[in-house]
Amino acid sequence: MKIDLTDTTASKINKGLVKGRRAIGTPAVGMVLTLVIVTDEENAYDALKAANDASREHPSRTLVVIRRVSRSPRDRTKSRLDAEVRVGADAGTGETVVLRLYGEVADHAQSVVLPLLLPDAPVVVWWPVDAPLDPANDPLGALAQRRVTDTYAAEQPVRELSARADTYAPGDTDLSWTRITPWRSMLAAALDQVVCEVKGVEVEGEEFNPSCELLAMWLADRLDVPVRRSLSSGPGLTAVRLDTDHGSIALDRADGTVATLSIEGQPDRAVALKRRDTAELIAEELRRLDPDDTYASALRFGVDRLHAQSATPREQVPQEHTAAPGEPAVATKDRPAGKAPVPAPPPGKKAAK
Repeated sequence: MKIDLTDTTASKINKGLVKGRRAIGTPAVGMVLTLVIVTDEENAYDALKAANDASREHPSRTLVVIRRVSRSPRDRTKSRLDAEVRVGADAGTGETVVLRLYGEVADHAQSVVLPLLLPDAPVVVWWPVDAPLDPANDPLGALAQRRVTDTYAAEQPVRELSARADTYAPGDTDLSWTRITPWRSMLAAALDQVVCEVKGVEVEGEEFNPSCELLAMWLADRLDVPVRRSLSSGPGLTAVRLDTDHGSIALDRADGTVATLSIEGQPDRAVALKRRDTAELIAEELRRLDPDDTYASALRFGVDRLHAQSATPREQVPQEHTAAPGEPAVATKDRPAGKAPVPAPPPGKKAAK
């Protein structure tokens, strides 16, 4: 059932919700949280569809906030709130209210949303696109216990991770982090099967994919070993390879659906590792509303620190250690003049005496 309300108020929207529930014969409210989606008209349909699919697992009141840009200066001074109330089959297992804000009221969306929140229930705010730089201090974000962004939708996804680290507050999370949950689980399970010491890691994936960077930062933070980030044609993450004293451990996924787990001394195994849609990601985030300390630790490891580890040996050699052809090498503290530099041994190997 749908109820259209033009030039309305929050009070009339609440009355419309009660009217809709009575019309379909379900006056009782059995929802567990309020999900606020802040988006634009272009992305509203996909975001709402994902939220409705996730509501089968988490019945919720979904408030979709769409700020409409007025075409003329005169229209920008006129405040108006239009709403579309959906209950029953049109709203999944909960309730949906699509709010379209015009004029000055668009700058005060929190005053419209606040009266529509479920009492004594958690609040989650999700920005599918155009998330604020500091979600916790955003007027709508301040209402929520959990704030969900997606750096993959940003114009410069990897650089956005640095901004997220600078403004992180407990309760912030990222769908780019949620996408790598199966990878983290599989890698942790693989390391539980053998007693070994990890000496180095390589994370392979497509360029400008923040999930690849987050997985690499998580491994570098938890294992305290060098992690190299390499590029592939995708889709998404394609491989993680661990160099251990027990042998190589590799998790390769070339097609985005099935991965191959290879452990030295064991037969290769095919494991399901498909790329999940947005509804599954949102449903996972709604299962836990407490701060994600693991995400915070990985995020604060830093993209710059990760890329410094991934630099090639030539890039890591100081300028004073190189010499032009035919020119005697410059003496340094660790190397006399005329002697070639001794290459560093690979991880886990001792230099020959």
